[in-house]
Amino acid sequence: MLQENKRILGIDPGLETTGISVIEYDVASRRYKVLYCGCIETLKGKRIEERLSEIYYFVNDIITKFNPHCVAIEEIFFASNAKTALNVGQARGVILLCANNKNIEVFEYTPLEIKQAIVGYGRATKDQIKYMVKVLLNIDKANLPEKDDAWDSLAIAICHSNSSKFYESVKNKSNI
Repeated sequence: MLQENKRILGIDPGLETTGISVIEYDVASRRYKVLYCGCIETLKGKRIEERLSEIYYFVNDIITKFNPHCVAIEEIFFASNAKTALNVGQARGVILLCANNKNIEVFEYTPLEIKQAIVGYGRATKDQIKYMVKVLLNIDKANLPEKDDAWDSLAIAICHSNSSKFYESVKNKSNI
């Protein structure tokens, strides 16, 4: 039988700031609940291996605390700055390693897929995405995330909950 609640860990990877959120999706009622939303911030003055370690252990702690069904993460897009793309790739790498070490399935989405899933338009603005995330998650003014990366992580989690990949994985794990 289909389990009623599934937890999704949404991650917007970055070396300086990684957005991270956990939402619970009630499959039967199609309602969301935000369990966690925030950012992992690392200091530029630290060595890269220290920063990556901080990201790894923070994600590990979130997985341990919230026991998500899966991880939804943004794919790397082509950036004009190669160093930025490399840093994001390294952050993604430690996040993928952490998920693998915890035996959690990972699903990747492009920025275009995320925007289309949330707003219905692949060139949506940050403000349009924030608005729709706020509406979909019924977030009140007192609980608004401060950083765009946190908003993006929520959008990534919602994107996954609305994808066919989500329902296939739920079905496979529930032996329907």
